[in-house]
Amino acid sequence: MAKVQELAITAKKEENMSEWYTQVILKADLIEYTDVSGCMIFKPNSYQIWEAIQEFLNIKIKEMGVRNAYFPLLIPEKLLVKEEDHIEGFAAEVAWVTHSGNTKLKEKLAIRPTSETIMYDAYSKWIKSYRDLPLKMNQWCNIIRWEFKHSTPFLRNREFLWQEGHTVHETKEEAEQQVRDALDAYAATYEELLAIPVNRGLKSVGEKFDGADFTETIETFLVDGKAIQGATSHMLGQNFAKAFNIEYLDKNQKKQMPYQTSWGLSTRTIGAMIMVHSDNKGLVLPPRAATNKVVLLPMYFKGKEDLVNEQMSKLEPSLKKFGVIVDDYKKENTGFKISKWEMQGIPIQIEVGPRDVANGVVTFNVRDLDEKFEVKLAEIETRVQIELDKMHQRLYDNAKAKMDAVTKQVDNFEEFKSEIENKSRCLVAWAESKESEDEIKEQTGAKSSCKPFKLENKSLENIKCFYSGKPATCWVYFCKSH
Repeated sequence: MAKVQELAITAKKEENMSEWYTQVILKADLIEYTDVSGCMIFKPNSYQIWEAIQEFLNIKIKEMGVRNAYFPLLIPEKLLVKEEDHIEGFAAEVAWVTHSGNTKLKEKLAIRPTSETIMYDAYSKWIKSYRDLPLKMNQWCNIIRWEFKHSTPFLRNREFLWQEGHTVHETKEEAEQQVRDALDAYAATYEELLAIPVNRGLKSVGEKFDGADFTETIETFLVDGKAIQGATSHMLGQNFAKAFNIEYLDKNQKKQMPYQTSWGLSTRTIGAMIMVHSDNKGLVLPPRAATNKVVLLPMYFKGKEDLVNEQMSKLEPSLKKFGVIVDDYKKENTGFKISKWEMQGIPIQIEVGPRDVANGVVTFNVRDLDEKFEVKLAEIETRVQIELDKMHQRLYDNAKAKMDAVTKQVDNFEEFKSEIENKSRCLVAWAESKESEDEIKEQTGAKSSCKPFKLENKSLENIKCFYSGKPATCWVYFCKSH
């Protein structure tokens, strides 16, 4: 019994999300802290989630005609400072290598905060003709960004893992299509793999990527009253091409400057998944992202162990495709095992006892349900897949319902302040400006999340800005964010 108490989550998600989150990631054996603040160990339970994301998204990336490559971790200072807006946005976050042993380097080397500069220096050498376009590359790598006050594993780390796609195109239209295609791939990763509903939209001028013409984003919203930026896709225009002297000869042998995009998704997705789906019993793994979707639990009774083991040995081969785990460790009692696998988020537990064997059934315990039910032996394999699909849809529908329930349309700043205080996400008509966004954030702690692409029956004709009273230029979600 003592073990169950140690395993249990003592904080409530709805009361103290920060403490609850910390307990989940530690007790579900996802991470280990290190002596360097903001740098953590991804233990197998979390890294295999990242592998599932990589496998899913990599297919989407290659379908876009993008090829994987790898560029160096260290970036010479002269490259990093070439695009002024870009370096200004990252200046406070850059970690520098200044010495080799006791010898001071002639030029500082940045540990990559993002790879535009080193990749585009190479692109300027590779791109000479229209035949070299489009050039589409992606890399899976780690990133170092140093400047922050409080580390939150997965959501805000000094070192994190991500992919970053970088493409070059002849026309503005081709580049803009690539931005949308990348965003579609990210939305599919969240919704089809992780069962997380997202809104697609445009970042405000103040929130767009430094050095970009515009940034498109996918955003989700949590019950703690904060949004998570899921992934972003940037239209870089010709800004970096000018800075890095990327030119090509067109079909008429005239020099032209190409259009570029960059886009990325990181291990922040794991943090979003935990916060959206998990509960006060621990981690809840969306079935399609779970490496081990099923655990078999033998229910041993004295004198009938062989009967149960024989049935287990028959079941295991048919469940291998679900990454089945067989937990036949006899020194842990059944109650502890059930709690342990609930904590680690395994989608389905299948209990096998002597009475089940006699009746030709097993007992299913699906992670997001509060009830157990019997399944006939002959139907197990088919039923596992059915229950996994149903669980995915339930997780998505529940998350969508919660997000919709806390999204409020407001028309004036007083109502806005009240709803933000109540942990709502506010849909408002806004006269967009960086100055007003800074003022709103200073007064309420909220900033723009995205200007959504799809809103039904939302005209701006004769609509005033909720904050300034000026004619509104867009509809936008405002909220606090992680």
